[in-house]
Amino acid sequence: MGKEKTHINIVVIGHVDSGKSTTTGHLIYKCGGIDKRTIEKFEKEAQEMGKGSFKYAWVLDKLKAE
Repeated sequence: MGKEKTHINIVVIGHVDSGKSTTTGHLIYKCGGIDKRTIEKFEKEAQEMGKGSFKYAWVLDKLKAE
């Protein structure tokens, strides 16, 4: 059988606009929870709106995982 992955629960606490969603979205991406193509799509959309740094925050916002 395949190797079982360990699941962990993480709590992220911080002030408004401190980067909680961005940090968490980047972590999800780096751990393989979202593919590069999706991040590239979010990056393009964010740049079109003049908010290029929002690409990782949108991982949570657009995928309803928050």
